[in-house]
This record gives sequence, C-alpha cells and structure tokens, in this order.
Amino acid sequence: MEYLDINRKLWNEKTDIHFQSDFYDVDSFVKGKDSLNSVELGLLGDLKGKKVLHLQCHFGQDTISLARHGAIVTGVDFSENAIEKAKQLNESVGTEATFVQSDVYKLPEVLDEKFDVVYTSYGVLGWLPDMKKWAEVISHFLKPGGELVLVEFHPVIWMFSYDFKRIEFNYMDSAPIIEELEGTYTDRDAQIKEKSVCWNHGLSTVLGAILKTGLTIADFKEYNYSPYDCFENTVKIDDRKFKIKGLEDKIPMLYSLKAKKCL
Repeated sequence: MEYLDINRKLWNEKTDIHFQSDFYDVDSFVKGKDSLNSVELGLLGDLKGKKVLHLQCHFGQDTISLARHGAIVTGVDFSENAIEKAKQLNESVGTEATFVQSDVYKLPEVLDEKFDVVYTSYGVLGWLPDMKKWAEVISHFLKPGGELVLVEFHPVIWMFSYDFKRIEFNYMDSAPIIEELEGTYTDRDAQIKEKSVCWNHGLSTVLGAILKTGLTIADFKEYNYSPYDCFENTVKIDDRKFKIKGLEDKIPMLYSLKAKKCL
C-alpha cells in the first residue's frame, strides 16, 4: 500500500472525530468565530478580491475564514471525507469557497487556474515526501507577483518523543517515519488506531526548495509558542499561546514565511 492510501485512510477517520471535537468547535465557527491566527493574518494582509489557493485544507475552516475575509478561495485536500465535510460547512455558513479533492502533487492535473496567494499551514509539510516537487506545484499556481504564505510547526518540534522527554527523530531529512498510533490530537483517547507515514524536513530543505523555484523569500520568522494545544505536556501562557512545559522559551515551535514569485 502506498503512503497516500495509508494516510488518506487515516485522515478520513480523523475527519469525523475532528469535526465533532471541542478543538475545532464547529458550532462557534458557524456562528462567526475566525479560525485564523494573528501570525497568518499578519502575513496575508488585505484579502478582499484576491484569489487564494489553500493547500491541505482539512475540512475547510481556514478556507472558509479566508472567504469571510474577502478572498476568492479554493481549498484542496486529499481526503474525500474532509472535502465532503468542507462543502457541507461552506453551505451551512453561506460562504462561496470552492473545494477540490486532490493530492497536492497531482493538483496541476485537475485544477487550471492561477492565484494571487497560495496558503498552507500547521502540520502540513510532514505528510509530503518531496519538498522540491511541493515548491514547484506552488510556483505553478502563482501568478507573476503572487505570494506563498506558509505557517508551519518548527522541525525542532518533530525531533522529540511525543512526551517531549527525549530526542527521538532526525532533524534532517531521512527515511519515512512509519507509525501506528492511537487517538488523535483533538482527543488522545479517541477510538482510532491507524498507520501513518510522514517525513521530517529541516528548514534548509524547505527554504532551499522554495528558492530553487525562483521565488524570493520576503519574510521569515520563528516563534516560541504554538497557537494550538495539540501537543502533549503543554502549558497555556496566553490566549491561543501554548508552550512545552519545562522547555518554555528554549525551543522554537513555529516558523512562518512569505515568498514572492517574480513578475
């Protein structure tokens, strides 16, 4: 079985659990809660009338939030269950986002448009084996002068064991990490046990892939917190700000970047 089939099965199961979870709080979202955080909102700027491609959108909350901010937005995910839920959510809140089911790498075969912004965030890159191919897809979909906005968990985070007690995984790129874990980040006791296949990508791999496509990196930052309580052993320090207990201010937890395609 290929990694895509394994991971799609996993995310089809996760979607049902996530959609019902307090973590995603769909009820509040439907009533108007913005799912986007200050980091990405600051990078995205004024979205009114801009065409935005949102890659690996899960069941569409951020895609719909982008639409609420005035974007003409297309959300993409490889999970058919996630896309189905996204379409239902889009209809229930009355936005006009478009949703497409596709693997990121195959998207140029099914979508023939150009965009002002390609956006992707939070726990996305580890599901993709090839950063060079990923960056080429982004460049393909950007208009001249268009921008990539990426907010992602820092690769240092993925070096640690799940309880953050020891270094367990490589920082640099290596063989795929194949695991079978129970539960999910919204509910560690959830009745789900599926295999997953993922990869760790160091910053040089991600940045190098972006630069080699000809995009220019205009902004890059690192952050010592996560806006989501999605890891073990966390402590809340502020609204939408969580750190690892015992490692507060000692490790980066996020990075963000904006990259521009030449005119």
